[in-house]
Amino acid sequence: MNVEFLEALKDLEKERNISADIILDAIDAALVSAYKKNFGSSQNVRTEINRETGDFHVYSRKTIVDEVEDDRTEISLAEAEKINPGYEVGDIYEREVTPRDFGRIAAQTAKQVVVQRMREAERNVIFDEYMNMEGDILTGVIQRIENKSVYLDIGKTEAILTPNEQIPGEEYHLNDRLRVYMVEIKKSTKGPQVVVSRTHPGLLKRLFEQEVPEIYDGIVEIKSIAREAGSRSKIAVYSKDENVDSLGACVGAKGMRVQAIVDELRGEKIDIVKWSPDPEVFISNALSPAKVESVDVLENEKFARVVVPNYQLSLAIGKEGQNARLAVKLTGWKIDIKAVSEMEVAADEDVFYDEPSDGNIAPVEGEILEDL
Repeated sequence: MNVEFLEALKDLEKERNISADIILDAIDAALVSAYKKNFGSSQNVRTEINRETGDFHVYSRKTIVDEVEDDRTEISLAEAEKINPGYEVGDIYEREVTPRDFGRIAAQTAKQVVVQRMREAERNVIFDEYMNMEGDILTGVIQRIENKSVYLDIGKTEAILTPNEQIPGEEYHLNDRLRVYMVEIKKSTKGPQVVVSRTHPGLLKRLFEQEVPEIYDGIVEIKSIAREAGSRSKIAVYSKDENVDSLGACVGAKGMRVQAIVDELRGEKIDIVKWSPDPEVFISNALSPAKVESVDVLENEKFARVVVPNYQLSLAIGKEGQNARLAVKLTGWKIDIKAVSEMEVAADEDVFYDEPSDGNIAPVEGEILEDL
């Protein structure tokens, strides 16, 4: 090793963002391993690298004891005092044992160890960098598609979009650019593995933060999101400034802001509703675009009975119950939707609802209400 080698380390540090100290520590370990392997030594040794000249030395280390039991690792106090009278029991005695031709052997043996440690250091740097990006949007280029999983180049490493995290029906092609939500980063034998998603509600949240300055600035707040990726989503928003319309801010002029998000999600429908601290108002808003006649709530059970006009019943429930299901997810309330005519029949037949001891809301007559 020499000055040129140390200069190369500095260049490597700049190029790959790996500390020269990490590499030199790896070389230290490699030199110890090389010495023990090539010279059949089982004694304790340490290496020392001069950080200015690049010269290295190997030192044998022995503990000073009263009575020697293993002369490979111990030296008696009497022997040590012959070398230096200042030694005491428990001190470490060191003697240089650098072989004359050790440089060539060390370089050959240490190469593999150094390369491995450099790889590990690079992986750790990448892991630490991307670990701070969990919950953010990443933009990647599709590199390959294997077993229905999509692999994206996101810069310093690769991200995987598994089938479970893909929007149903969405097609992916090589070299396509794709915005994804970073779910987590894992350590694997092949290096850091970034797991990303196109279905996570967090993707919708981050897209709104990017498209709507009022959300990014904290004036408009996203209170909750309910999403069935690729089909429909609902998002509840609230303005902290009475002069700022939360819905208008999210929709944008001529609907441009929300349309940009719909385009990114390949046509996924998005209902933007106003959040309210009043559960009756919030539940009514959550069932948009259906119009609601009335909402009765049981606070303790977080249960609401919603009455809608007869012609609005199918719209309130939605295709295969989707609108009601998303409203339940958005509000966190159990919701039972009834048409006006159903409630009139119930009133005529004197059907009433009670609160049974098990805490579930159920009609005394008729079917047990299901949680949508």
